Amino acid sequence: MKLSNSMAWLGLGALVLAGSAWAGPTWAGPDADASFKHIYSQEWAWRIGQAGVSASGESQPNNGRLDDVDAASQQQRLVYWQRVLKRLDRIDVAHLSPANRVNYAVYREQIANFVADQRFKNWQMPFNSDSAFWSDIDYELGGDKLRTLDDYRKYLDRLGQIPAYFEQQIANMRAGLKRGFSVPRAVLEGRDASIAAVAELKDPTQSSFYKPFEQLPASIPADQAQALQGQALQRIRDDVIPAYAKLLAFFRNDYVPHARTTLAAEALPDGKAYYRQQIREYTTLDLSPDRIHRIGLEQVAKIHAQMLEVMRETGFKGSFAAFLQFLRSDPRFYAKTPGGLLRRSAWVAKEVDGQLSKFFGHLPRERFTIEPVPADIAPYYTSGRGGPDVYLVNTYDLKSRPLYNLPALTLHESYPGHALQLELASEQRGQPAFRRDGYISAYGEGWGLYSEYLGNEMDIYRTPYQKFGFLSYQMWRACRLVVDTGIHHLGWSRQQAIDYLTVNTALSAREIANEVDRYISWPGQALSYELGYLKILELRHKAEQALGAKFDLRHFHDTVLQIGSVPLPVLQQRIDRFIAEGGPEPDFGCACAKDAKQP
Repeated sequence: MKLSNSMAWLGLGALVLAGSAWAGPTWAGPDADASFKHIYSQEWAWRIGQAGVSASGESQPNNGRLDDVDAASQQQRLVYWQRVLKRLDRIDVAHLSPANRVNYAVYREQIANFVADQRFKNWQMPFNSDSAFWSDIDYELGGDKLRTLDDYRKYLDRLGQIPAYFEQQIANMRAGLKRGFSVPRAVLEGRDASIAAVAELKDPTQSSFYKPFEQLPASIPADQAQALQGQALQRIRDDVIPAYAKLLAFFRNDYVPHARTTLAAEALPDGKAYYRQQIREYTTLDLSPDRIHRIGLEQVAKIHAQMLEVMRETGFKGSFAAFLQFLRSDPRFYAKTPGGLLRRSAWVAKEVDGQLSKFFGHLPRERFTIEPVPADIAPYYTSGRGGPDVYLVNTYDLKSRPLYNLPALTLHESYPGHALQLELASEQRGQPAFRRDGYISAYGEGWGLYSEYLGNEMDIYRTPYQKFGFLSYQMWRACRLVVDTGIHHLGWSRQQAIDYLTVNTALSAREIANEVDRYISWPGQALSYELGYLKILELRHKAEQALGAKFDLRHFHDTVLQIGSVPLPVLQQRIDRFIAEGGPEPDFGCACAKDAKQP
């Protein structure tokens, strides 16, 4: 939930040189809004030229550039964002307009997280078991957005930058290894496969980097198109493949043997503070690991009771453990072909499509497609992932992809989950770019999990098995609160975490192993789902109780989505205002959203 640019650093240098001008009185009155806009506009223009910039683990737009990510550049980023934070703290928030108070709350949290990530030197660990710079780079370079001759020439130039970019990432990882700041060795097995997929290529035309050149636009003359294809082959053969080969050798010969043998985030340098920051960044809440662990245990007990009730509805006579084994092993619950799984996903998505106008007053213009997860990352990738334009379904190892989970997965990743939320956010042209293109995990993943809950009211879970699949997914996210804090705070082993998910959920063994490795290597991110969901559900119940007959579910959903990705306390303030105003229909403030309004 989602790259050298010297001009960007000229902007940084100007700000550093102007540092003395940042000291002064607090901005208030009419100057507050103008000063705030100047700060975020200047910073955003600089930010989109940077590589490796993320918020809540999701990449920010970078216009396909490969930037310097070496230690000196990272220090410059730290200095830059520290200065931005100081400028923000000079603004008198009380004098901002109501809209800018929300913008300020979102933006300051973003910058504070950037500062914290730089202080902890997260850039020395530029991958986890779920995602990595070497597999994300294809997307980052924007090969699917090439239209003109100039686009293709710039893309070729960026391919030539990959060796230097990888050299810097390798140096960063070496520095991380030296101070014990690495991905745990326990989750590294097989993670070199996606590097080897490029490093061991014999034919450059089989590389995904060559795909944009297979069929060039007719607007490019044939002789120039042929020249571009030849240049692409040369760049991939002479620059890209050797860069991946060097990375593969480093990964196998240096990184894996010297990676840390501990699992907990709290075992890292300054680990307790690091884990608390990860919790803050991903949940937007000030909760201790112990408190989160208790919330998880409470939710696990509650959902387990519901799962037993649904199990009885199926007529199954055995124990809960036997029922889970039955679900994991009976062929009736699994697609026979990749195409079969994709078609079932599309069927659920279309069922949901027919229900949307009953639950939402505003729908986006954009639409998403459904595609399989790329083969080189599928073995350790999650079962599905959704964005504003594509819902990825993992068709690898079909016996690990149960059909009874598919409705909940589809609701979360496509509509009304990530695809709907992100498409509506992109259409909010009245909001600053840092909000339209930003992503706050607690909000986005909380909304995704709430979307699974809506499947009950949409009548998407038609059979007891699908209902159990929904509850198993609910249990999975509740277990994350227990497992993440168990691993990173209480000293759990990898096997303890696997056993906990095996006993409590109907996830397959492959899914469980992949998920546990993800939690181990990405501390805190797994906490965002359940805590975000519980907050949204709490706010809905609060609004229903306060407004009574005046409560309109479509207005509530539109209000949650209209505000966009925000910290949970900001969302709570917005719903409190929604209640105080009597639950009105929100104004999305853009013609495109109004045009998509349903009866």
